[in-house]
Amino acid sequence: MEIRQLQYFQMACQLKSITKAAERLHVSQPSVSMAIQKLEEELGVLLLDRRQKQITLTGEGEVFLQRIRDVLSRLQDIAVEMNDYKRLQKGTIRIGIPPMIGTFLFPHIYAEFGKRYPLVEIVATEAGTMTIREQLEQDVLDLGIILLSQLSPNLETAPLAENQILVCLPPGHPLAELEHIPFTALAREPFILFHEDSYNRHIILEECRRHRFQPHIRFSSNQIGTITGLVEQGMGISFLLDAVVSRYANICSRPLANPLFFKIVMAWKSNRYLSKPAKAFMDFITELYR
Repeated sequence: MEIRQLQYFQMACQLKSITKAAERLHVSQPSVSMAIQKLEEELGVLLLDRRQKQITLTGEGEVFLQRIRDVLSRLQDIAVEMNDYKRLQKGTIRIGIPPMIGTFLFPHIYAEFGKRYPLVEIVATEAGTMTIREQLEQDVLDLGIILLSQLSPNLETAPLAENQILVCLPPGHPLAELEHIPFTALAREPFILFHEDSYNRHIILEECRRHRFQPHIRFSSNQIGTITGLVEQGMGISFLLDAVVSRYANICSRPLANPLFFKIVMAWKSNRYLSKPAKAFMDFITELYR
């Protein structure tokens, strides 16, 4: 059994086509077909059902694919680790950042880290905490700066900071006269929230359920500027971290009567090899916020 055969099989399963797999791998279609056939002969089972136009996995193929994903992932980790020894701290870090954290946290981190490690490229993906968590588990990302939620046992975390969620109100809103706002006072207000993959939205909707009301969600966006602009224009209220709200003088903000605090953490997949650049980034940001 050769690594090349496993790679061909995995790509064919991913694209559901031997022809497309050959194109992606820059090899001939017969090469991919022959490699998979030899695998089947060696294993003594059929891995692919070729009766349809689009290939599908047999039951044995499903099990085999699960096993080789882990094998190929570990082989890739070995290659990355060896490359680190050769290139020292050159490389690429794939990191996920929620929009709200990206607004006030990431630009400073990016600039300072770039000064210390100018040869390391950071490829940032802006997405909600839920999406980042999934992409960490699927090895799409190396690291994620996220709002702490009930994490999968497949992830490890390191604490960075803690921030409070504030209610954001249009200028002159009656609730702005209160020093602290009871959550029940928000029942009739239109909400402007982040998209469904945001942990911020998840927590706010959970609070609504806990206080037994269904919120009127007027608008959803992952753009901080859009959310604050709509609040400023009186289109609704929103919920942002105190570190973010302090940057927008044209909206009012008040804490909840029962405060909501979010812990910001660095997350990565358990038992996954982290490259030297990724470890350097972790050490850098932990030191920065210590």
